[in-house]
Amino acid sequence: MFNRRQFIRQSLLITGGIIASPCITVADDSESLQTLTVLHTNDVHSRLEPFPMDGTRNAGLGGVVARAALINSIREEEAQVLLLDAGDIFQGTPYFNFYKGEPEIKAMSKMNYDAVTMGNHDFDAGIENYSAQLQYANFPVLLCNYDFSNTALEHRYLPYKIFRKGKLKVGVTGVGIALQGLVSETLYGNTRYLDPIEQLNSVAAMLKKKEGCDMIICLSHLGYRYKEQNKICDEILAKESEYVDLIIGGHTHTFMEQPVTYKNKLGADVIVNQVGWGGVILGRLDFVFGKKKSKNLVDTHTVVIGEKSKE
Repeated sequence: MFNRRQFIRQSLLITGGIIASPCITVADDSESLQTLTVLHTNDVHSRLEPFPMDGTRNAGLGGVVARAALINSIREEEAQVLLLDAGDIFQGTPYFNFYKGEPEIKAMSKMNYDAVTMGNHDFDAGIENYSAQLQYANFPVLLCNYDFSNTALEHRYLPYKIFRKGKLKVGVTGVGIALQGLVSETLYGNTRYLDPIEQLNSVAAMLKKKEGCDMIICLSHLGYRYKEQNKICDEILAKESEYVDLIIGGHTHTFMEQPVTYKNKLGADVIVNQVGWGGVILGRLDFVFGKKKSKNLVDTHTVVIGEKSKE
């Protein structure tokens, strides 16, 4: 795993350049192939503008203008695209201090995000504030392990959503981190935390067996990996999951050089990815589905957003 400075230096391609790594050879039944491009962010933390050109390691990177331009260019090239976020949209710049999340949600709506999940910092101005900001959202908030009964979010979220992309059915859900001890109870109110492994497996089984989804994605704000062996993280979630194909992570601000593949409880592959923080990276995963909807990850791309300042 690279540290952030090594990662950016080795992967930087100015203004939306791409590093592609072919992983799997695709069968040659080209007439039946279907493609899906998954774009993702996490832990953007209210970074609406690029980092200032002050000579620091992230100088010039990020910002919603460059991100939107990059997303639009990819959508022009690819027919089927999903744009997702794994939480902590809020907190980190004066924009949040003054406007409590309105410009962040409006910017993501302009970029036509398909779905997001919640991070712990999305509660920082209270659950009522988060609910109020969703009036500006044209995308759903997906969570299957928070029970928002008797809260302001009770009717403002979904446990999952199924997206039709060409002939593909893609089920997307989300899981959040335990809030007690991490977030003040006054901010999350009556929110009940449920076991993420149990809830995810229940939803994924339904999406696979009942709904017939060709792919199942989990947006996770649990964190990638911890020193504490029993602390639930994406690595544990992947190994204990069933029917989940892809986990898009957040919370630990991990700049992953490449996605990591684990075996789930059924012996099938689960891909885990996370792209740091601050909106300096756009994750991109390209999948190809064969005649029988068998899926292959054929390319992974590290896309650095913005223009690096000259040292």
